[in-house]
Formats: sequence, structure tokens, C-alpha cells
Amino acid sequence: MEQTIATGSKDSAAGLKYLPEKLGADGITITVGDPGAPVTVLLYEDPRCPVCEEFELTGAGPALQALTVQRDVKTQYVLASFLDERLGGSGSKKAVNALRAALDAGKFAEYHAVLYQNQPEESVDGYTDAFLLQQATKVAGLRSPAFDSAVRTMKYRAFVSASQTAYDAATPDHRGPGTPTGVINGRRIPEAYSGVLFEPSTFRMLMRAVQQDPAAWLTLK
Repeated sequence: MEQTIATGSKDSAAGLKYLPEKLGADGITITVGDPGAPVTVLLYEDPRCPVCEEFELTGAGPALQALTVQRDVKTQYVLASFLDERLGGSGSKKAVNALRAALDAGKFAEYHAVLYQNQPEESVDGYTDAFLLQQATKVAGLRSPAFDSAVRTMKYRAFVSASQTAYDAATPDHRGPGTPTGVINGRRIPEAYSGVLFEPSTFRMLMRAVQQDPAAWLTLK
């Protein structure tokens, strides 16, 4: 019987709160979902990136969220902050720091979703401390003295820097692979197929194919 691949829904969004979340042994990669899930999707994202917002809200993001909630996929994140250097400001760094603080509270996935649902304009540099704390009130149980202090003091500045370094190192020219970029079961989505991240139905078909024949994905020309 063919497996039904979810498309993303209010139920899957609500299910984020029940997913396990963990910082990897590298101190950089954040994993959301069942560790035993048969497919791993790694995303490179910058919180300030409008194309990441497109992916998360109207592209394949909702389908990926649903698959993660139903434990067919685990989703990993490497969070970049290069847009601050290109555009000025510190919003990407502040958002990455706040997301790392949310992980400590077991609220990363929920907060990540909220930030993209309310992403400021790229040119505005709107991820201020006040904005990040206000958005955190939309995630039940996230606001606390510890979280608020971590946001205001940039507690995870070293994490922010290490994550950007990892992003840069992901390409031979040390410029990073662009955001969003997806890596499925250790293989980066080839440039010729990069549009799959913005085509939900095609993305669901790809996830089904990788589940059914992982080796074929790794050898795809």
C-alpha cells in the first residue's frame, strides 16, 4: 500500500511541540524530530532571508514540517547570519541567538515557525531584542528570565559565529551554499533540482522516493 505523504496543516504545526530537539555533537547542527526517522533533511537557512520565508510558508516547508511531525523525516538546521554583513545590522545574528536559546527551552521548532511567519522585511533589520521577545510570547512556555536574558545579552554569540563558519565551510569557496539549501540523507540537492524546495507536490514525491529507495537518491545524476 502506498504511503500517504502529509501536506502540512494546523495539526502538524501544533505537533511541533511534541517533537524531540537536540543540539548535535558538533555544537552547531540542530535536529528536530525522531532520531530514527528514515530520511534526514538538512537545511541551511538565514532567519533574515526572504527566500527562506518563501520556502517555509508557501514552498515545501509545510510538507517537510508535516513529515517531521509524523516521524517519517527528521529535519536538521545550520543557521547562517551572513545577511547582516551584506545588508547591515545584526538581525540575523540576534535571531540565531534567540533560536539557540529557544532550543534550551525545548521550543526551537515552535519558535522557528513563529519567526518565519512574522519575518520582518529583509532591508529593515527588524529582528531586534524587543521584537524577538514579543514573538516569543506566541510560544507557550518560552518566555522566562533565562530566555529573556539570553536574548538581551547575546548569550550564544559563540554559537552564532560557529554556525556561520560551518555555513561558509560548506562550499569550496567558503561563501556558503546560499539559503535555503537542502541536503537529503547527506547529499545536497543538485542545482538542477533546487526548485523542488518550492514545489510542495514534487517535494512530497521526492521524499516518498527517497524513503522507498535511498540508494537511488544518492546515485541520481
